[in-house]
Amino acid sequence: MASPFKLDGELKGRVQQLAEVRRRSSHWIMREAIAQYVEREEKREARRRETLDAWNEFEATGLHVTGVEVGKWLSTWGTDDELSAPECHK
Repeated sequence: MASPFKLDGELKGRVQQLAEVRRRSSHWIMREAIAQYVEREEKREARRRETLDAWNEFEATGLHVTGVEVGKWLSTWGTDDELSAPECHK
């Protein structure tokens, strides 16, 4: 998939500067930047979908754990008296 695009002068200069410092081509720098962006945005979208799924499940079932319950549980992490995860309830 060929996707030619134009960079403004300032950004082009910044990419070229990084390429020189890293001893890579400008093309490599841009490919790496795009790959990292796509990976980050895919993870962000996956979290968004998980959040919506969790919200939909809560609306359907009413099951939840309060912030206080989670805080109490987390405060025991790494101690000799570590609690089990709190149970969901209505």
